This record gives sequence, C-alpha cells and structure tokens, in this order.
Amino acid sequence: MIAFLVLSFLGAGTVGADRAVTFENPNPCAVEGSSVEFRCLYNYQNGQTVRKTEWYKGEFKNDVWIRVKLSDLASYRNRFEFIGDQQHDCSLALHDLQHSDTGYYYFRFDTDRFGWRSKTSVYLSVTELHVRLYPDTVRAGDSVSLQCNTSCHLSSTVWFKDGHPVSKPEFQAQAEDAGNYFCAVEGQESVQSEPVALDVQYPPLNVSVKVTYPDNLNESSSVNLTCSSSANPAAQNYTWFRRTASPSSGSSSIFQVGSGQVLSLPSMEVNHTGLYLCQARNTVGETNSTEVLLTISAKNYELWSSFSLSQVILLIGVKVVILLLLTLVIIWAGRHIRIKNEEENDHDYENESTGV
Repeated sequence: MIAFLVLSFLGAGTVGADRAVTFENPNPCAVEGSSVEFRCLYNYQNGQTVRKTEWYKGEFKNDVWIRVKLSDLASYRNRFEFIGDQQHDCSLALHDLQHSDTGYYYFRFDTDRFGWRSKTSVYLSVTELHVRLYPDTVRAGDSVSLQCNTSCHLSSTVWFKDGHPVSKPEFQAQAEDAGNYFCAVEGQESVQSEPVALDVQYPPLNVSVKVTYPDNLNESSSVNLTCSSSANPAAQNYTWFRRTASPSSGSSSIFQVGSGQVLSLPSMEVNHTGLYLCQARNTVGETNSTEVLLTISAKNYELWSSFSLSQVILLIGVKVVILLLLTLVIIWAGRHIRIKNEEENDHDYENESTGV
C-alpha cells in the first residue's frame, strides 16, 4: 500500500512537470477603445486530449481574491474572443477596451485526465492618449512640438491634422498649419486621441483693394475703395494712402488720406487723381496692398488697377506717343494737300498763258 502511494506521487509529479502556461507578454498596455491580444502557449502530457479551455479575470469579492470566468461577466459580452485552439495555443483577444478591463487575467485548460490553471497571470493596463502641443499658440515661423502621452509605453504613434497625416511631429509653423491635431497608435489609427487646436498667428496676407462705383460714372459720382485681407488675429486697423507724382522733379510723394476698411470718395474731383493703397495691420504685423490708379479729367473719369508706378508712367508715355504720331500724321497730310493745291494752281496758270 505504501509503495503504491509513493509510485502515485512520483507519477503525478512527472505529469505536472509537463504542464505549463506561458505568456509572451505578461504586462501588455493598450489604448481605450482599441483591441489587444494576449499571446499564450500551453503544454500537457502526450497522449492526453484537451476537453476545455477558459480565461478568467481576477477580482476581489467580499475581500477575497477570486477568479471569474470572462463568459460570466456581462461587461465582456461580445468583447472577448478566444483565438487559440485545443492543441497548444491559448491566445485571447479583447476588443473595444474599457478602463475597467485593467487587471489580472488567467488561463485554465482541462484534459481528459487533469485540469490545470496558470500560476502566473497577464496584467493588462488600459490607457488614454493625451495630446499636447507646445506651444499651442504660435506666430508664423515659430517651432511647434507635438507630444502624444500615455501612462505606459506604446509602439510608434502617428499624427493627423484635420484628418490628414502629419509627416513630422516638430516643424516651423506657417499659416496653413493651423487646425485640429490628434494622435493614434500606428496600426490602430481608428482609435484617436481628443483633438487639440493649434493657433498660428500671422500678419495680414493677400491684402487687396476692391473698387465700386455707379454704372454710369460721371462728374461728382461716388467711389468706394474696400480693403480686405486674411490675418490671424483679424486685422484691426486699415489705413489708406495716396501716391502722387511731381511733374517737375519726376519723383512721387505719399500721404495718408483716410482710415477704416472702406475709403469713400463721395464726390470725385480732379485732385483725387493718384495711386491708392491700403495698409492692413494686426498685433503681429502690417502689410500693404497693391496700388490702384484713379485718374480723373474734367469731363470723364477712368479707373485702372496697377502693380507699380513704372507701369503707370509707361501707360501715360504710350498715350503721349500716340498723340505725337497723330499730330505728325495731321501735319504730313496738311503739307501734302498744300503741295498738291500749289501744283494744280501752277498748271492752271500755264494753260492761261498759252491760251489753251
């Protein structure tokens, strides 16, 4: 009888040595809302057949540590998936992770002869993605650093701005970089952090002048010049200037003629002639518009847009040349007619002398 007990004890020890559960990563960390896999292997004695596998979660109940089947926990319904087999793979997948999923997990298997549960466990940490922009308000040209923080170490993170991938987490901010940024774990881009806005401040850009006047422009008509720009923060001040040329010196002078986004000329006069430009300003800087040429004569009025004073001078020069050419043509035509008349008069005189 004693010999039988000893042999039975030795046999049980031998069998136990062949049974084991091994976890590939006993301390995984995953983002809330994502999925995670517990890679797992189990062994048992040759000749046995696995009848049942089960995953458990450890928790305190009445101050006692117990293991509860995942299949018995309502919060895990339709969220856990056994992706192993009845041979040696005991891997488990958890989906749509929640903070309450943090904790210890155990595996158990039963053969046709014995039952075995893992002595060690998998401890899962469920974390959130927290985005930080440093700084979150910058001026164009300043450096920006994107940081994606979690309570544990994760694999590589990727960045998006307004849904579009961001190539580098550090860059020199420009106006077009303003927007909402969020991060995600590479390979699980569907689970994203809360967005954080980057505010890029810049001086007025694309400053332009729009001119409006009645369909039938005539003396004493009103003209409005409206200044517009793209700026962050929006332009607070608009200043209007007029450039006039000095015929004697050939130089030009510029002086302020108004302020506000709209410059109104309620009754046009000859002294309104000149190049008009708008200066838009915010807390970051100031920018001038291109110049608009307003030319006024006593009987009619003409309006052009111009990029530079030299082009205006060229336009006036062309007009002068045309006038000179017309003058020369008129002089030539008058001289030609006079010569022809003189020739005809001489011919008539000769006929009279000869009596013809």
